[in-house]
Amino acid sequence: MWSYILKRLLLMIPTLIGVLTLTFVVIQFVPGGPVEQAVHELRRNTAEGGAPFGLRAHSGVDAQQVAQLKALYGFDKPPLERYWLMLKRFSRFDLGQSYFRHQSVWSLIVSKLPVSISIGLWTFFLTYLISVPLGIAKAVRNGSRFDMATSLVVLIGYAIPGFVLGVLLLVLFGGGTFLQLFPLRNLTSDNWDQLSFFGKIFDYLWHIALPIVASVVGSFAVVTMLTKNAFLDEIRKQYVLTARAKGLSERRVLWKHVFRNALLPLIVGFPAAFIGAFFTGSLLIETLFSLDGLGLLSYESVVRRDYPVVLGTLYLFTLIGLATKLISDLCYVWVDPRIQFEQLER
Repeated sequence: MWSYILKRLLLMIPTLIGVLTLTFVVIQFVPGGPVEQAVHELRRNTAEGGAPFGLRAHSGVDAQQVAQLKALYGFDKPPLERYWLMLKRFSRFDLGQSYFRHQSVWSLIVSKLPVSISIGLWTFFLTYLISVPLGIAKAVRNGSRFDMATSLVVLIGYAIPGFVLGVLLLVLFGGGTFLQLFPLRNLTSDNWDQLSFFGKIFDYLWHIALPIVASVVGSFAVVTMLTKNAFLDEIRKQYVLTARAKGLSERRVLWKHVFRNALLPLIVGFPAAFIGAFFTGSLLIETLFSLDGLGLLSYESVVRRDYPVVLGTLYLFTLIGLATKLISDLCYVWVDPRIQFEQLER
């Protein structure tokens, strides 16, 4: 086991380097970089009578000021040198400084984590707590009216993208057209500190209700149908017929024998569900509902060409994704001892 873990950890290194290299190369060709944006802001502030970054501005932006901006952001060095400096910093988990927020990337990520973790935990656990029992019930009642009705509902939910559902919820319940029953931004009210303990719980749930509904609904179909199909495959196998022939109760057959074997397909989808709930899926939801988390930070950083934040968050997301995939493979062996680590390497 330890040799397998060591091999997987070593394979993470070229994967991380590949992701960072590809992103770095793309960045070199993207127009409107941080220097261009700073020049535009400098010209605008010059017209208004001020100058940012402590630079001396006159009627325009001269070559010396542009050179100062390039030195400020590190673009005075050749691309290859900047690339090696980036790899050295990232090897020490030094993600650098934000160009425009004047903070370290790590401090920005840490400050935004509570919002993303809150959304991710609710999305992930609600998805599995509802979808797995529903998928089991559908498998047991395969072909019944209950099965067909629930399939229709979850497939409709799957067909509606999360951000489209979010817009609809905002229009209906966020004051867009009908009722303003829910707040439009942040996870807590301004008077949070003045609320009682139960008042804080209610206020938090009140704020997070719409984002969680928009985030969860699209995930139901995949996990529900995966659970149903996995259970149907196991229920039809010979060992289930043998267990029933021995007189075991249906509940014992289902939960003691079928459930453990049917877990494997669910574990396969665990990394994607984890990353999707915590990071990937939160980008649009956080942007739509103005929640100050990692998703919104990543989006704003891409728009402003804040490359240290873009690369830092991408590095963190990739590292978490690789670690989650490793944990998923280890769970294979825990759930089914028949699987050996040599098989996972193939």
